[in-house]
Amino acid sequence: MHSVDNEVLRQHRWRRVMLAGSGIAGLRAGQACTELGLAWCGPDGVSGEALMERARALGCDAVHPGEMSADDQCRLARACSRSGLAFIGPSEAFITAMCDASAACQWMLEAGLPLGEPEACAARVHLPVLADERGQALALVEHEWLGEDFAVAPSERLTPEQRAYLGQLAVKGAKAIGLVGLATLSFTLANNRLGFVAMRPGLTGYEGLAEVLSGLDLAVEQIRLVSGERLRRPRVGHMGHGPGRPGQARWRLLSPGSGHLGGGPGVRLDQAAREAGMRLLTWGRDEAEAQRRERRALREWYGEPDPSGDDDKMTSSDSSVTPDTKNRQKRLR
Repeated sequence: MHSVDNEVLRQHRWRRVMLAGSGIAGLRAGQACTELGLAWCGPDGVSGEALMERARALGCDAVHPGEMSADDQCRLARACSRSGLAFIGPSEAFITAMCDASAACQWMLEAGLPLGEPEACAARVHLPVLADERGQALALVEHEWLGEDFAVAPSERLTPEQRAYLGQLAVKGAKAIGLVGLATLSFTLANNRLGFVAMRPGLTGYEGLAEVLSGLDLAVEQIRLVSGERLRRPRVGHMGHGPGRPGQARWRLLSPGSGHLGGGPGVRLDQAAREAGMRLLTWGRDEAEAQRRERRALREWYGEPDPSGDDDKMTSSDSSVTPDTKNRQKRLR
């Protein structure tokens, strides 16, 4: 932990944090607290005023919302205000505006963003943004949901030029509305037309996609920025290969498997104790490397034999068998 972080946290007198989210939803928040030297405790199944009472009884100074929706965060922020506890997230007024899609869109338009109306059937991309109280902001790598349990970053729909332009718009919007902390902006993309959909504060569960491609821990950065620290930027380009070449990251929600995940380069599993939901992250310098690592990880997790014996020697014909196909075959068996 950096000494400057210690100083900021001392100024805010945060010593113990109550996590409002449990299981995998609270996992990354708890890890971030540990990284920053903050003690933390879980909700023990309570919420609302009971959560505030538990936080005060345990000597907590702040409450972290985990991966709550904007509506739930708004209620939690109000409860924290009444209880005299710090809320680790944007201001209550900011979250309230996020709960109203039309108000958030109006914010973007007033900030001067040239956005059209969102199209219902258009593809959506989601862009996490970090911002500090000094007006500095950073747009990270966008991701796209390709199914209920699968997401990929960056989106293949964007060219490097479009990606840079989208990042500029997101930074402009974050600065204009005074964001402090972390938020994810969602846009529709249809025929080169961008439409603003919504903005969600804090953690969403998909931060790992940007984390593995940028080298920044977004859960840690969120706490730092809300506590008043300056924005930190990646020391090198995404994946270490310079701007415009972010590599690829893949996110999957796993069901319980019969095998064992051995880990290795470009593989990460977010798993909370005694919880069924697990998130697999795989990444590489390009799509082929990320897919190869994902296939290996899925075979290990579900206890399936490696047909080639060596992932680095897999032929192009192997790539036609997608993880989705393998999972469907496994369920049919």
